[in-house]
Amino acid sequence: MYDLNSEFKDKVCLITGGSSGIGRGIAIDFGKAGAKVIVADIQEKSKIGKYHDTDIKTTTSEEIKKNGGISEFFECDCSDEKSINGLISHIENKYGKLDILVNNAGMHIPGTIEDISVKEWDKVVNLNLRGIFLLSKKSIGMLKQSKSGRIINIASIHAFHGVLGPAYAPSKSAVVNLTKNIAITLGKYNITANCICPGYIETPIQDYNTQKEISDYKKTLPLNRFGKPSDIANAVLFFASNKSDWITGAYLIVDGGDSAS
Repeated sequence: MYDLNSEFKDKVCLITGGSSGIGRGIAIDFGKAGAKVIVADIQEKSKIGKYHDTDIKTTTSEEIKKNGGISEFFECDCSDEKSINGLISHIENKYGKLDILVNNAGMHIPGTIEDISVKEWDKVVNLNLRGIFLLSKKSIGMLKQSKSGRIINIASIHAFHGVLGPAYAPSKSAVVNLTKNIAITLGKYNITANCICPGYIETPIQDYNTQKEISDYKKTLPLNRFGKPSDIANAVLFFASNKSDWITGAYLIVDGGDSAS
C-alpha cells in the first residue's frame, strides 16, 4: 500500500474506464497514494452489476475525495478521436502535464464469428485497441514533459488463447503487441509502456456469465478465488512506480494461476 507521502504525490494520472470495475479500483488506489486522478469514462455513475459491485453508492471521484484525495471526472468516449482530443486538451490546459496514463477502458460483446455483426466487431476493437492507440499517441507530448512518463495498458489473459469472442480476444492480443511497440518507440524519452493481463476479476463486465458458470469456473482456479480490482491496482501501481524503472515492453499476468492450470 502506498501512502500520501509516496512518490505518486501530486503526479497527474489519467485512468480511462474509471467509473466502475477494474478502472475504479485503480483510480481509488492512485488517489490514496496522493496522485491527482482524472477519471475518464462514457458516464460518471458506476455500473451496478448483477453479481459484483451491487452496492456502490459513490462515483469514483467522490470516493477518492472522501478518502482525502484529489480527483475529477471527464466524460469521454475512448473510442472516439474527437472526444479524446477534448480530454487531452483539458488535461493540457488544467494540469500542463501527464505523468501516468492507464488505458483501462474496454468492452466485450458475446458471440461467435457466425453471429456477431461487423458493427459490433468494430465497436469492441475501436474501444479496446484503437482507443489505446489514440490516447497513447496524443499523450506523448505531456508524458515527455514528465521526464519519467508511464503508460500502463490493461489487456487480458484471453490475449493468449482464442476464446471469448472474435473481437475481444484478438483486440486484447493486439494490445500486448502495441504495448511492446510503444515501449520500443518511446524509451528514448524515458517513457515506459507495460501491460497487465487480468484473469477473472469480480466486476460487472462478467455479467454475461450465469451464476453456475461463475461458480464452476471458480473451482478451477489454483487460488480458489476470483480477483478483485485491488489485485490489478497493485500491479498497475508497481508499473507506475520507480520500482519498475528498468521494465518496459513487458506484460504481467494477474489471474490467480488460471493460465498455469
